[in-house]
This record gives sequence, C-alpha cells and structure tokens, in this order.
Amino acid sequence: MGKNCIGLDIGSSAIKAVQIKQSKRGLQLVAFGMEPLLPQTIVDGTIMDQGAVVEAIRTLWGRLKLKQKEVAIAIAGHSVIIKKISVPMMTDQELVEQIPVQAEHHIPFAKDDVELDFHVVNRQNASGQMELLLVAAKKEVVADYLQVVRDAGLTPQVVDVAAFSTQNAFETNYNLEAKETAVLINIGAAISNINIIRQNTSLFTRDVTIGGNAFTEEIQKQLNVSQDEAEAYKVGGSYDEHGVVPQEVERIIEGVSENMAGEFQRSLDFFLATAADTNVSRICLAGGSAKVSALHKAIERRSRLTVEVCDAWRRVEIDPKLDRGYLSAHAPEAMVGLGLALRAGGDK
Repeated sequence: MGKNCIGLDIGSSAIKAVQIKQSKRGLQLVAFGMEPLLPQTIVDGTIMDQGAVVEAIRTLWGRLKLKQKEVAIAIAGHSVIIKKISVPMMTDQELVEQIPVQAEHHIPFAKDDVELDFHVVNRQNASGQMELLLVAAKKEVVADYLQVVRDAGLTPQVVDVAAFSTQNAFETNYNLEAKETAVLINIGAAISNINIIRQNTSLFTRDVTIGGNAFTEEIQKQLNVSQDEAEAYKVGGSYDEHGVVPQEVERIIEGVSENMAGEFQRSLDFFLATAADTNVSRICLAGGSAKVSALHKAIERRSRLTVEVCDAWRRVEIDPKLDRGYLSAHAPEAMVGLGLALRAGGDK
C-alpha cells in the first residue's frame, strides 16, 4: 500500500486539510488547517465557482507549507447514491461484470452517467445471497472535484464518500461493543451525512440538505442583520450594547435546532422501522454545528439517546508544534478530513 494521502475535505463553507503519519506509537497529526469559502461557491455538493475553490486549496497548501501532492477527497449530496443490495452468490470477477447491470435496478441515474463502486458487506446471508453496498456518483460532479484538485497542482488518489470518511475517523478514535449500533451525523454547512454503523459496517446512510447555514440564514432573516453578524451570533461571539447575545438569537437557534433534529429523527425512524433487532445506543455528532448546545438537546429529547461530539484527535498524537487550542476548537469539523487522511492510493 502507498503512503497516506493528505485528507482534502472540500466543504461548502471551507476547505480543510489533514496530514497524518504512522509512527511506532500510532497516528500522529502533522498538519491541519482550514480556508473559508464564500457562500454559493459550492451548492448542494456541486462546485459553482471552480476558480475560488482552486485558489482556496492553493492558499491552504501555501499557509500550511505542505509539500505532498497526493490527496484523498470526498463527495456528498444528491449526486451520490448509496444502496444496500442483495445479489446471487458470485465470484469477485463476476461481481465486477454484473454491477452495472444490477445498478440499473437501484440507481435513479442512467448507468453511463455515473461512476460505480461496491463493497461486499456479507459474503452469504441467511437467504444464501451476497449483500453489497453499492455506491453511484454522477460522473460530471466527480470530474469537477477532480479538476479543481488538479488545477490546484495536486494529485487526486482516492475519491471517497463523506459519510464513509466520517466512519473511518470514528472507528480510529472510538470503540463500539460487538452488538452496539451508533448513529454518526456529520453536520456540514449545507449537507448533513447520516451513517448508522455496527461492527465496522454501514447499515444505513442518508444525506439531508440541511446544515449549519440554516442557523445563519434564519438569524439573518429574522433579525435583519448581515451574514457576518448572523454568523457571529450563531457561534456566540457577538453581543449587543449591553454585552449579551440577544434572547432572540437563542430563540431562533432553538427553532432551527428543532427542525434539524426532526429531520435527523425521520431518518432514524425510517431505519429503525426496517431494521430488526437493532440496539441504537448513541448518536455522535461531527461537523461545524456539532457544538450547538440547543441542537444537542433537541436531538437528545427526540431520540432519547446519548448525544456526544466527535473528537477527531481523541487517539491521535499531536505534533508539539501545532496549536492545541485551535485543534480542539475544530476537532468535530476535522472528522471527514481525518477519515480521508487515513486513505492511501490503491487501497480499498
């Protein structure tokens, strides 16, 4: 296997880079940084302004003084379909030949318009069939992401799915009991990925088009303030002349949190209705809005489960030269990037 890629997480509000190395004591973080993107640069996982993304990647590489060019990237949103399917028992070679045929029954896009991949989850289930995770991504979206990476002077080695990258990072940092099922929710700016896992296997994934931007947009709309002010209010860094965050902001954040929690709960209910004998024990939040306490409470109240915030660096040794405060503040946002940084060219 080749050396680890740099994890390049191209999100709709920021570009993030994670570089790790394997040492005798385990994983060590070498570099981490973020470069913001203007709104509407990437919309629902589709790149609208390629030049802005290229510039942000170059700026980040320059600031972090990164020399390595090989990167792993992830995609998400409506252009990605993940389905669990059952097929008759067959050899790996037969599978490769059969996947395009099988995909036609499960994917709402023409097979010529998508990149296809699969992962065998179960070689033989109770009915004597193989269970696969089938992944399809629109070719034009994948091509756009690969293009910005190449235009920034980098070499893409791996294209992953954001939900699976989060899972990779989670499994590196946390242990699940044999029968334990966890819900991973990566809350991005515009898209949230839900991935329900047990024993290192994804049982259910769904991308929902709601994220941290919903808080900012609602504060902007209801308080009639600029986007920057709304963003500052959202993270609790802005105060009125009396030195307090307006109660209105708390009310708006609670309202949006209820909506988001409801959206996540609908996915969880759908999964639970179709999954027999599943004991979901906890919900783990990643992404920039993972730290919004009103959202925690709303998810906890609806799901009646323990909710915790993911820490990308929980079992990662940190280079002493790096700013621990900065890393700690952005640990939930680094999960996709860390998951990508665990990948190497040619792995599966």
